[in-house]
Parts: sequence; C-alpha cells; structure tokens
Amino acid sequence: MRGRATRSAIAASSALLAVIGIAGCNQQSPSSGGGNASQGDLKIVEQVQIDQNGAEVKPDAGATPADPAGDGKATCPPVSIAMAGALNGPDAALGINIKDGVQLAIDKHNAANPGCQVQLKPFDTEGDPQKATAIAPQIVDDAFTIGLVGPAFSGETKATGGVFDQAGLVSATASATNVTLSEQGWKTFFRGLANDGVQGPSVANYLKNTLQQKKVCVVDDSTDYGVGLATAVRETLGPVALDACKISVKKGDKDFSAAVTQVKGQSPDSVFYSGYYAEAAPFVQQLRDGGYTGKFVSADGTKDPEFVKQAGQSSKDAILSCPCGPATGSFADEYTKKFGQAPGTYSTEGYDLGTVLLKGIDAGKITRPDLLDWVKNYNGQGVARKYQWTDKGELTTTLIWIYKVQ
Repeated sequence: MRGRATRSAIAASSALLAVIGIAGCNQQSPSSGGGNASQGDLKIVEQVQIDQNGAEVKPDAGATPADPAGDGKATCPPVSIAMAGALNGPDAALGINIKDGVQLAIDKHNAANPGCQVQLKPFDTEGDPQKATAIAPQIVDDAFTIGLVGPAFSGETKATGGVFDQAGLVSATASATNVTLSEQGWKTFFRGLANDGVQGPSVANYLKNTLQQKKVCVVDDSTDYGVGLATAVRETLGPVALDACKISVKKGDKDFSAAVTQVKGQSPDSVFYSGYYAEAAPFVQQLRDGGYTGKFVSADGTKDPEFVKQAGQSSKDAILSCPCGPATGSFADEYTKKFGQAPGTYSTEGYDLGTVLLKGIDAGKITRPDLLDWVKNYNGQGVARKYQWTDKGELTTTLIWIYKVQ
C-alpha cells in the first residue's frame, strides 16, 4: 500500500484533531474521502492540507481536471490497461477503490469514443508480494496491455517492479508509498502521490508543531510500508518519539495486549500506528478498552471506512494522514452514481492515473514505448492534484492531507 495509499480544508486550528489513522479495507464500503462512512454517524472527514513542516497549505482553486472522455474523436486498435492490487482478502477495499476509479475513467472514455474502446484487465494480488510475482508475467505477456495502474501495495510493487521495467510497461501506482521504490533504477515506475518520505515528516511535524504533542509512541506492523513510514515518523519526531515504546507488531495480529501494556506504561500524548486498517481497528479498540485516552493517529493504510466500521466508537477522533486527495466535484457524483457508494481512499488517484494513460492512447500512443514516453513528459491537472513526474517517477509537487474520524 502504500503498501499505500496517499483532502479538504480545515477552519480553525487548535480545536482540531484527536487521532491519526491509516487506512486500508477488506471489502467494498462507503468512501472516506469526504464521503459517508459507517458505524452510526461517524465518518472520515478531511481537515487540512499540510506541507512537510506540518503547516497548513490552502488547496489550489479553479484548476480544471483532465477529462478522460476527451473530444470523442479518438481512434485506436484494441488495447487494454491492467490494474493490479488486492481485490480479495483483508485489505481488499483499497484495491477495489483503485480499480473502480480506473473503471470510471475507462467507461467515460469508451462512452465518448466509439472508435477507441479500451479494456480494463484487473489482476487480484491480495496485496501479497508472492502472489503479485506470479501474476506479473501474465500482465506483461498480454500484447494488448500497454499500461498498468498498480501494484497497490509497496511490498508487491518492490517484488514486481523489475518485471515491468524489463517489459517496458508503464507501472503507475495509485497507493504504494515506500520511499525506496523510486530508488531501484526502474524507468517505468511512476508514483501518483507523495511517498512516505513526505508523509512521515509531514504528519510527524503536524503532531509535534501544530498539535504540540510532547510524547508519542510509534507502532509499526513490520511490513515494507509500515516500517518505512514509521522510520520517517520516528526520525522527524526525534526525542518526542519515545524509545521505551518503539513497538513492532505483525500484520495479521489481532491480540495487541503486549503493545497496549507497553503504551500504557509510558502514558503518551499520541500513539501513531503505521500499518493497515485491518490491524488498526482492533488495536485502537484494545487501547481504548485498556484505558488509553490519548490521541490515536495513523496514515493512509488506515484511512478507509472499514476502519470506522470495524473499530466502531473506538475510532472516534482518530487522526489519519494521507497523500491521497479528496474526491470532489463531478468525479465524486459520477463515482457514487456508478458504484452506489462514495469514492474511497485512492479512488481519486486510480481515476486520475487511468485518465493520464487514456489521454496518451487518444494521442496515438498505442505502444508500450510511446505510452511510456507520454507519461514521462506528462504535465496536467487531475482531480486530486497536478501530475508531472521527475526522472525517478516521483511527483514534482507533493502535499499531505489530514483527516479526522468524527
């Protein structure tokens, strides 16, 4: 995800947030990004966009996102765009959100361009690097597939990036945030959001400078995503990150009693959980049941309505950071109408990256080398942000959003 993944403005600062959470989901659910959540009337609400110092940055107003429909005059031979990510398993909601975003872009394009029909070919990795390694050859061996949105998680992206690079296939991830992914020398890797080297310092400085937290326990889930993000958070917090509760748990854990005991022994102002919602939900429940009353903070791996649904009232006031942009305007309306639920975490990025590839196809870039060149030189506005990449596949402009369960 961003491992993962990865939104609106806040009014007045000090009464703000209580807990930051990270998101991921294991089934389709109502969206977070400014949308409706579950568990009574609790929902994930965008608060403020921040820079790496944790300071508020007002969103740009008035920029018009690229329209995947184009002018309706495109012609092309049969081509396809692949999507790879978790579509089943405990973290499936994240992959489904991305897939649906890409699907909406393709459906809008195909409806407007009868002479250029593009197919979406989804591949379910379950977020597992081993499964992704088995699937990657299937994607590159399909001669009709000229671009890929994915993989979704950092571990599976790291395991397969070399395969896509060797095949010359554009691999644009909507949610994988591990910093090292852009340091592998791959020429086909593009990240559609800020990485953990941006998210970690941003949320850490938000805790330290804006929320004035003095003692923070940082807990990671031992995944590529969780460890990478937690490292960036700890390094930025410095002495505010307590060595006595530098905790690692395991993805798949459900019993967090040892971690809860360790946290309570330090009485921190905040607990930052670096992992996915499937573990964040029982962890915050057990923290609250154990009497911890400080802030619970997490990041994009947790920022999904499934976190709220699974954690219930224990999720209230959780603060969640995400490099993901909020779903706004006609995109949010069209997505909700099509899928019967509001856009989720990384739905917007899936839609935007799908649109980038479709604009290339409409411009006649119907081979892998031509589409790769198109993306390398792309410079355009999306729903979530402006998209333009460095030679390492990182965005030239990166900001983080803070959300709150309320």
